[in-house]
This record gives sequence, C-alpha cells and structure tokens, in this order.
Amino acid sequence: MKDRRCITRYRVIYGDCDSMAIVYYSNYLRLFEIGRTEWLREQGITYREVESRGFFLPATEAYLKYLKPAVYDDLLTIETSIGFLKRASTSFDYTIYRQQEVIVKGYTVHACLDRDEQIARFPDFLLTILKGA
Repeated sequence: MKDRRCITRYRVIYGDCDSMAIVYYSNYLRLFEIGRTEWLREQGITYREVESRGFFLPATEAYLKYLKPAVYDDLLTIETSIGFLKRASTSFDYTIYRQQEVIVKGYTVHACLDRDEQIARFPDFLLTILKGA
C-alpha cells in the first residue's frame, strides 16, 4: 500500500468555537471528515460516487489526542492518510497542524457496508483506490 497523504487547509470560523473562541472539541471530528473527503477526492472519487455504487463507509471507531487548542481564525492544515486496510474495514490517520505545530492527532475506523447495511468486502474499484494501485 502506497503512503499517500492528503493536505487540506481549513480556516477556523467562529461557529467552530466555544464561548472562549477555542475550537469546540467535537468539531475536530468534522475536520477529520473534511480531510477524509478530500483524501478520497484526490484519489479520483467522491463519497457520493461510492454511495451511488451501493457502498457506505460508516465510522465504527474514533480516537483523538488533543495537544494544543486551535482558536478562531487559525489556519489549520489537516494531513490525512490510510492507517490500515482489511477486507471490510479501513482506518484513516489524521494530524492537524497550526503552522508546523501538531495540535491534534487521531484516527477513524470505517466499515464497508452494502445497500442492505450488511458488512461487505470492499469492491474492486474502492479497494484499488484505497491500496493506491
């Protein structure tokens, strides 16, 4: 599996923040989603296309390690890559930076489901993308 990293920039808006202008902790999961979505787009496919082909990638696990807070108007860099790839699940690893400083690290695990919401092996088109072949 090739190590392909996607770099996405995001400017913190006031709606991301709590009353102290610090990014609310759960909003980092949204930033992870932005990174994951852009990772897929850079590989030539969108979530919408995956779903239109009858497959879904629900999150089954999430982990975040908060190192430093982000605040209103920070320009963040979201680095996304594949962690592991199994027959019917995969993980994405994320590192969020403010300038060169790591502020959050984490991952999400996703199952592959078919239209009937049953666990399914990754279809060839998606397996090829995830492997980077």
